[in-house]
Amino acid sequence: MAREAYQSLTEQMYYILLALLEPRCGVDISRRVSEISGQRIQIGPGTLYTLLAKFEKEGIIRETGTEGRKRYYQVTAHGYDMLLEEYRRLKRLVTEGSFLENLQGGGEI
Repeated sequence: MAREAYQSLTEQMYYILLALLEPRCGVDISRRVSEISGQRIQIGPGTLYTLLAKFEKEGIIRETGTEGRKRYYQVTAHGYDMLLEEYRRLKRLVTEGSFLENLQGGGEI
């Protein structure tokens, strides 16, 4: 799951990494993703824990501690760089498409 293999992150990946800018356990990650996205993105446990395992294996996140059965994770410097790169990519997409707001009724380009 190296960055080269993923030229862009899925929405779920992006929001999970945003949520992990602070240490969180699985339930808190899901809750934070929902908050950040205005309840637009809901991540089920299967998707969440599959991505967490892949992220941890690739050094994108790290486990920061445990509390009972809860495992806490946080983004690593490598993960932060990936997240920032994706943020900049998305921002470029929006900027490059901003002329669309000025088109009238889907007129010809």
